[in-house]
Amino acid sequence: MRLRSSDLAAIFAIGLMAAGLLSAVAPTAASAASATPAVAVGPQYDTTHVYVAPEDFDRFVASLVATFGGTTTPQGVFTVTPTPSQTMSQLVLTPVGSLSVFGFKTPIPYPFGAERTGYLVTDLDKGVEAARKTGADVLVTPFDDPIGRDAVIQWPGGINMQLYWHTKPPSYAVLATVPENRVYLSKDRAAPFLRSFLAFSHGKVVSDDPHAPGVEIGRPADSYRRIRIESSFGKMTVLVTDGHLPYPYGREMTGYEVANLDETLAKAKAAGVAVLVEPYKAAHRVAAVVQFPGGYIAEIHAPAGS
Repeated sequence: MRLRSSDLAAIFAIGLMAAGLLSAVAPTAASAASATPAVAVGPQYDTTHVYVAPEDFDRFVASLVATFGGTTTPQGVFTVTPTPSQTMSQLVLTPVGSLSVFGFKTPIPYPFGAERTGYLVTDLDKGVEAARKTGADVLVTPFDDPIGRDAVIQWPGGINMQLYWHTKPPSYAVLATVPENRVYLSKDRAAPFLRSFLAFSHGKVVSDDPHAPGVEIGRPADSYRRIRIESSFGKMTVLVTDGHLPYPYGREMTGYEVANLDETLAKAKAAGVAVLVEPYKAAHRVAAVVQFPGGYIAEIHAPAGS
């Protein structure tokens, strides 16, 4: 079929209208992201969620305090999900990061157990809405727990986090060093994750190395992309890889900064912690990967030369 000049003109006009519409939509989306409220409270309130078997609970908590120092809240048994369940629960407050420890006595309701961290926010409803507007999926809508309210969200790339709010505002000591949330992503999902999380957290990229030393992911002959982010929620390291990761890389959710790695590892070993990756030097730090009683895997690092 041949098109007349009048038809071509009409198609061209429709194209211009569509282009104008698209150009209008993009700024609107960007404006919505930049207009979301800042809801972070502080990195000492951002807890790594650790699930262990009840029989390993006390040994795990004791090994954390022996390794890093710090204090614990009273242990109890609670329902912390919106559906019936029972879990041992205790908060461990160390100078290098906070951890929420769970030892479920009943089967763990979905999707709990897959969330890596809990972020305290100033307002849960505003926090959930901000996450949604910046690209997160709300897996578990807000619900009441014994001391406040919670929700579970998922960022592009399948990164699950909890947002929480306390009826009585907590007061934790400022951290000696801020831990890093270690997020492993594919190259296809890195950009969507960064757009979403940076808009939500009001954070900034402090470094983006496309050729970071592969020894950091157990592949010393290779390189990978490493992105470091800082925000009022704390630190995050995004590791963009092809997924060809030797054990235990990808299993560690958090990296803890200590003053002296050798001294910390000595304390850890005495408390029953296994060293999975012996200390190595890279990018101005010396680091190791360890496994605590109960199975929790973590990275521990210190400034090189310390």
